[in-house]
Amino acid sequence: MSRILTGDRPTGKLHLGHYVGTLKNRIKLQNEYETFIIVADLHTLTTKPEKEHIQKIDENIRQLMLDYLACGLDSKKVIFYRQSQVPEVTYLYLLFSMLVTIERAKRIPTLKDVIRDQKIKAASVGLLSYPILQSADILMVRANLVPVGRDQESHIELTREIAQRFNTMYGETLPIPEALIGNESITLVGTDGKSKMSKSLNNCIYLSDSSEEVKKKIMSMYTDPKRIHGNEPGTVEGNPVFIYHDIFNSNKVEVADLKSRYQKGAVGDVEVKEKLAAAINSFLDPIRKKRAEFEKDPELIKRILAEGTAKARAEAQKTLELAKKAMGLTKLTE
Repeated sequence: MSRILTGDRPTGKLHLGHYVGTLKNRIKLQNEYETFIIVADLHTLTTKPEKEHIQKIDENIRQLMLDYLACGLDSKKVIFYRQSQVPEVTYLYLLFSMLVTIERAKRIPTLKDVIRDQKIKAASVGLLSYPILQSADILMVRANLVPVGRDQESHIELTREIAQRFNTMYGETLPIPEALIGNESITLVGTDGKSKMSKSLNNCIYLSDSSEEVKKKIMSMYTDPKRIHGNEPGTVEGNPVFIYHDIFNSNKVEVADLKSRYQKGAVGDVEVKEKLAAAINSFLDPIRKKRAEFEKDPELIKRILAEGTAKARAEAQKTLELAKKAMGLTKLTE
């Protein structure tokens, strides 16, 4: 069975954008591949190394894991592990960094996006080289496939280059992973009509939001700015409310009726939003229920991560030994 690696930085609770962008696909993939999911806490240090942020990581991990499990990721099928508890990855990161020039590292397109979005005035060496650490994450477990969006495809290309150069220099040792870009992966617009739902923009509906919180956020959503009154024809295309209806409202007859009336000026925003709130709450109710059940066991997350991390570390130790042997770094101790 082919092996995949995917995961997230633990920055807190997940939202609907995460679900449609990655979680939905991961739930499907766990039944088709040997799946490793990394809780990438070391990667959080690239943009937030301050102690005040580090102190939040444990709670952020707990929230992330609860969302994973509540959405349907199964610890019996998935190996969940905490990056910082696998020290071998930093050794591999060091070895791989010797194979990448500074100029090549700077060509990762998403670096500029991170620096801009995080308002970073001077990037650290750690931020510049984080795609190399990401490559170490992937090659550490010898993943064959890495599910990513189009914006992350360049990271997988760097990983392929590192593995190919290593194999050329030291002999065939590492697999050459492929990017697995899902057809269903989409970017969900934020409630304020921005291009992407984002925690930093405060335009999210979280998977753990209460029904009251969901309704409040939906009722204040951005719609068609040209439509002042409910009896005026409105635009459906690109309208965030209808984008959400298309994704989360399973009653397609109702959605078609709302669109038709909206375009004719025969329905107000209030009715459209109220029906959307009902649809999203219907979608979230089973997730909330599962999350509440998992929260009853305060040791559950620790057990799952301990077991998964032990398995991931065993793979990392094997990979590191293979790499060191190929390079000739073990001869003095043999």
